[in-house]
Amino acid sequence: MNFIEGEVVYLNKPKAWTSFDLVNRFRHKLTRKLKVKKIKVGHAGTLDPLATGVMILCTGKATKRIEEFQYQTKEYVATIKLGETTPSFDLEEDVDGIYPTEHITREAVEEALKSFTGAILQVPPMFSAVKINGKRAYKFARKGKTVELQPKSLQIDEMQLTDCNLPFITIRVVCSKGTYIRALARDIGRALQSGAHLVALERTRIGDVRLEGCLPVEEIDAFLEKEIVETID
Repeated sequence: MNFIEGEVVYLNKPKAWTSFDLVNRFRHKLTRKLKVKKIKVGHAGTLDPLATGVMILCTGKATKRIEEFQYQTKEYVATIKLGETTPSFDLEEDVDGIYPTEHITREAVEEALKSFTGAILQVPPMFSAVKINGKRAYKFARKGKTVELQPKSLQIDEMQLTDCNLPFITIRVVCSKGTYIRALARDIGRALQSGAHLVALERTRIGDVRLEGCLPVEEIDAFLEKEIVETID
C-alpha cells in the first residue's frame, strides 16, 4: 500500500479514545514506519469518546474522499437506559434527572420507535460539535450556558428493537449523516414520557464498510509492517 500517495484504512475505534486520538496514533506509527516527518491523515466521521466501532481513515491524496464517506449511510447499535437523563445524554456526565418507567412496556417501546423512522427533525444535543456563532456548542454546555440549537432534517432508514430488558433497551439504527444517537435516546425517552440516555454505542457500518472488516488498534503495527514491507519489495 502506498500511504504517501493515498490509502483508505478501516479501524475499530476503542472506547474512551477520541476520533483525534485514533488519527494521531495511526499517523504517529505511520510516519515512524515510513521514516518521514509528516503525512496527511484524516477521518471520515467523528465518534464520541465513549462510542466504539467503524472509523475510516484516509491518507495522502485519499483524504479527498473523506466527504464521500461522510455522506454514506451509517449503522449503529445503541444501548439506552430509560428513566434517567444526563446533560450529555450519555455516560460522560452524571445523572441529573430521574423519571418514572413503571408504565413502559416492550409494546410501548416498539410503538414509540416507529415515530422515528423516515424523515425526522432532530435538535442536536448541547454537548456536541455544532457551531453557534463560531463556537462549538459543547463549550457553552461545559460552562453551564444554555443556547438554542436549530433542528436538523435527517433520514432514519431503519429502527429495530433488538433487546428489551427494561429499563434497558438496545436498538439498531440505520441513518443519514449528522444523526446524533444521543439525541435519539433523549427523544425516545421523551416519547415514552420518561427520560433516557446512552450507556453504550457502537458504529457497525459506514456504507459498505462493516465492523468485522475493521482493524483493531492492537494490530496497527503488524498491519503497517506487512503493508509497507510489501510496498518496498
